Amino acid sequence: MTIGLNARLDEQAFFVQAAADLLLTTAIGDTKYVSLKNYRKVCIIIDIANGTSVTGAIITLKQAQAVAGTGEKALAFTRMLANIDTGASATMVETAVASNTFTTDTTNSKKLRYILDVDSDSLDVANGFDCLRVDATAHAATSSLGANVSYILYGARYSGASPIAD
Repeated sequence: MTIGLNARLDEQAFFVQAAADLLLTTAIGDTKYVSLKNYRKVCIIIDIANGTSVTGAIITLKQAQAVAGTGEKALAFTRMLANIDTGASATMVETAVASNTFTTDTTNSKKLRYILDVDSDSLDVANGFDCLRVDATAHAATSSLGANVSYILYGARYSGASPIAD
């Protein structure tokens, strides 16, 4: 699967804003579910602007049988890319994830970016799980910019398939 250079990216991928300008805490950190039944992969981008006296967000992935969250359970993942100071560098560092979770950096006044790439085959498709979301808890003290979570779904199996409906 390659990106075609003769078409616009928005014609080849579906972009979803899962959370915008907020703290990633308990219910607020429950980002929007998307369905991967018509897509091969999703790139998850988490951007955070730390303020002061920061408590890092605990990030996990959840899978479900419907975008309403039916049968929600944890989704295993073992790696992510991290940049804990986007103001100083654009370099993303591959980072191992232990126990399917990680905590965002707590350095004051830094802008952070985390990228996770998930293959739809990693979901429990045998038991009807084809939806995914980011779950975040415990986050405190972002700047006024807060945190943003975006999904880029790509590798469409069918043209025009919407990932925000079952």
